[in-house]
Amino acid sequence: MISRALNRQLGISIHGLQPARLYTPTTRSAATHRTYHQLRAQQQSLQQQPSSIPLLQHSTRARFFSHAATMPAMQVRSIGFSSIPRMTISVLRLPTLLAGTTVAGVTLANNKISDWTDKGTALVLDGLKEAQKVFSTLQEQAEELDISIPEIHLRVPDAVKDFLATLSSSSTSGEQHSTTHSFDKVNNENNTGGGDGDGGGNGNKDGEKAAAAATTAAAVAAFMNDEEEEEDARPAKKSKKSASNGGGHQDEQLMMLTKKLIEIRSILMSIDHNETLKLPSIVVVGSQSSGKSSVLEAIVGHEFLPKGSNMVTRRPIELTLIHTPGEDEEYGEFPQLGLGKMHDFKKVQKTLVDMNLAVSEEECVSDKPIELKIYSPNVPDLTLIDLPGYIQISNKNQPETLKSKIEDLCEKYIRGPNIILAVCAANVDLANSPALRASRKMDPLGLRTIGVITKMDLVTPEAGAAVLRNADYPLHLGYIGVVCRSPEGVKGNMTNALIRQEEDFFHNHLIYNQRDIQVGTATLRHKLMNVLEQSMGRSLYSIVDAVQQELEESRYQFKVQYNDRRVTAESYVAETIDSLKHNFKDFATRFGKPQVRHEVRTMLEQRVLDICAEQYWSDPKIAELPKAAVDDFYWLYKIDLASAALTKSGIGRSTTQLVVDVLMSNMERLANAEPFSYHPETRKQVMSFTGEILRSKFLATSDQVENTIKPYKYEVEVTDMEWSDGVKRAVALLEKELEMCDQMASSIKNAVGKKKLKGAIKYLLDLEREDDRRQERLRQIAEEGGIATEEQVFHENDEEIVKPFYNPKILEKAKEALFLRDRSMILKYRIAALKSRQCKTSENKQYCPEAFLNVIAEKLTYTAVMFIQVELLNEFFFQFPREVDNRLVYQMNRRQIQQFARENPPIQKHLDLQERKSKLEDVMDKLNYLVKRQADRQARSKLGSMP
Repeated sequence: MISRALNRQLGISIHGLQPARLYTPTTRSAATHRTYHQLRAQQQSLQQQPSSIPLLQHSTRARFFSHAATMPAMQVRSIGFSSIPRMTISVLRLPTLLAGTTVAGVTLANNKISDWTDKGTALVLDGLKEAQKVFSTLQEQAEELDISIPEIHLRVPDAVKDFLATLSSSSTSGEQHSTTHSFDKVNNENNTGGGDGDGGGNGNKDGEKAAAAATTAAAVAAFMNDEEEEEDARPAKKSKKSASNGGGHQDEQLMMLTKKLIEIRSILMSIDHNETLKLPSIVVVGSQSSGKSSVLEAIVGHEFLPKGSNMVTRRPIELTLIHTPGEDEEYGEFPQLGLGKMHDFKKVQKTLVDMNLAVSEEECVSDKPIELKIYSPNVPDLTLIDLPGYIQISNKNQPETLKSKIEDLCEKYIRGPNIILAVCAANVDLANSPALRASRKMDPLGLRTIGVITKMDLVTPEAGAAVLRNADYPLHLGYIGVVCRSPEGVKGNMTNALIRQEEDFFHNHLIYNQRDIQVGTATLRHKLMNVLEQSMGRSLYSIVDAVQQELEESRYQFKVQYNDRRVTAESYVAETIDSLKHNFKDFATRFGKPQVRHEVRTMLEQRVLDICAEQYWSDPKIAELPKAAVDDFYWLYKIDLASAALTKSGIGRSTTQLVVDVLMSNMERLANAEPFSYHPETRKQVMSFTGEILRSKFLATSDQVENTIKPYKYEVEVTDMEWSDGVKRAVALLEKELEMCDQMASSIKNAVGKKKLKGAIKYLLDLEREDDRRQERLRQIAEEGGIATEEQVFHENDEEIVKPFYNPKILEKAKEALFLRDRSMILKYRIAALKSRQCKTSENKQYCPEAFLNVIAEKLTYTAVMFIQVELLNEFFFQFPREVDNRLVYQMNRRQIQQFARENPPIQKHLDLQERKSKLEDVMDKLNYLVKRQADRQARSKLGSMP
């Protein structure tokens, strides 16, 4: 009883390592359970001592040592000044508890209690001193483990002494009988199996006093411990869901640094993969059959990793586990893909399979990582990297260099300061483990390597324990044995069921309960949390310096390049759309009715030239036109035919299509100008809805134009002023055409050469005369009644014809030159006719077809432009800006806006530097907060350790 009381009292107030709740026999781990029974046996052997007082001291030390041994090495609670008032209050409440407790009344009510109470109290003090010596010894032994135990200062409060004295004087006669009976029972237990005659008599009296004192001290300590356990139970109930994160609320406080640094790591990874800005992660390596996936899934509590007989893990998987206390939602996210929350882990698994199998079998391994974040209240805050498993030999479908590529990829990730999680199967000799071999290469001393032995159920307990003792291939962080077999019939998170299954397995084999053996997924999770926290804590100040340096460089570049001018994706989109609208407005102002009239007139004038060239200039009788009679049917028919060709050739459709083409070409020019030259998809959208607007108005406009020009298809009335203007325009048009012909002829002469061109032209003329001669000869033979073929006529004077050789291309140029020469002659002739007296009046329109057709073209132009302006242009200029807002602005979401802005390289560079600077400032604020918090914790720790 007294040893249990001492255990409770000292377990609460002595140790100064890390806060944790002491385990009761029903909740202690397998190793604790085993040690408890071993030391219990040692205690019973110590009870064979002959003297009662030494026996009590030995029993106290044994039982105290037993309890101390059962406490986890890193899970004890420190005493502080705040514990003293709480203990005092608890002591003051002892009379109330003991007055209502039958066991305490039976044990303490003895007719001789007044004689040995003081001795029992002194004995308690002696026991405390012995316990202090035991802890001093334990502290000396623990120095090798870098564990510091503060100095112990214990005393029995005066209130306890007063209470014992009062209790001894207030016992009743009825209670004396029960107390004597209980005392005899305790005395007999203490004296079982030994002692000589002297020890028997004195031993009874001393044993009675010792038993009573032990019972009293046990009650006192039990009450105090119950109070402490009630306080421990309150946060445990509140954070029941977070218990899987390594031990409840206190572990969450300890892991705050890790959680914050993981957030910082995610921010730094979003900036770039600069080696100087990387925080430690846990890299999981092992062969393909070692059980890496099972270990990771046991930590997460879901099956989500790719599985298959072929090599399915072909890319590194950067797994970030984010603990979400107080929430029931579990989901995964792929930041690279933007798929949102994925609550079904089967979909997560399928996505991983697809992303891995996207790497071809010829390449087989890629160093481009897959980022996966898992949010759950059942996972600890960890950053894990799963790598492709080591292979011994590649198959016929895989490249021969696959083995070396995997080794190089793993070496890239297991460099410091990353923590190496070397996964090995228990049924494979560690000497053949590629994971340990690679870790030994990059971490020769094993300071940052954790060994995980999987499939412990496939080997004998003796062989498994031998591996876990860390003797053959020692690692500073040791080995942890796991089974990680997925429990059957579990829906949802399988963490708790898997841990219970593992505990059942290891409890059934007592050899795994030894103190120097670590087993279980729960132990592994807690180990990873602690190691990652320590590693990140060591990297805190170095990452602060690196981030500070990068931040200063970013600020300097931002100042020099952009003069601290901020820009956002939204502002860039707004400026771009505004520039498009502004350019469109300028175009709409410039392209009005005069510009449309010019375009339509130009088209119709070209049509007039084509009709004149077809109907008049190619007619051999054109030279006879000025001398023809006024009522010459031939030329009257010609003028009517030319007028119909101009008015009945679909003017409405052609003029409307002309204006549409002009609008489309100008809109294409606007869309291709900066900054839209950087946005091909947006440019396509602009041209798309521009075409939609114009197509929607095309038919109505062309039909309206056709209806308004119908009168000109039958009769055209011309005033003297219209005729005079038509003649002037016709002369100007022909003079312009003549100038173009002369320019083209001059360019051909310069390209071919004057002499060579002249010879080629002469050759063509000779061929033309020869052809005329043959045709004349054939006609003569036919008139004389003879029969001759064209071939015979062709060879009559063959010997007299000299046929020089000319390049076909030169002959083509010579033909063009001849055509231009003839056209120039005709144009000069027609210009002179238009300037003659004969063309002064519209009554002689048959003599001046160029002037008459030009008058008609002017009338068609005026009428068509009037309706095109109303039906097409005004509607287009009104609708286009609104379609820009509807199609380009209002339909763009946040992601599309960001993507649009980053399509422009200068803007992307500006945004990247600005975002980098902003994120580094955010990281720096978080790091400064962590540094300050760490300094405060160290200051409080030093203050608490002061005597």
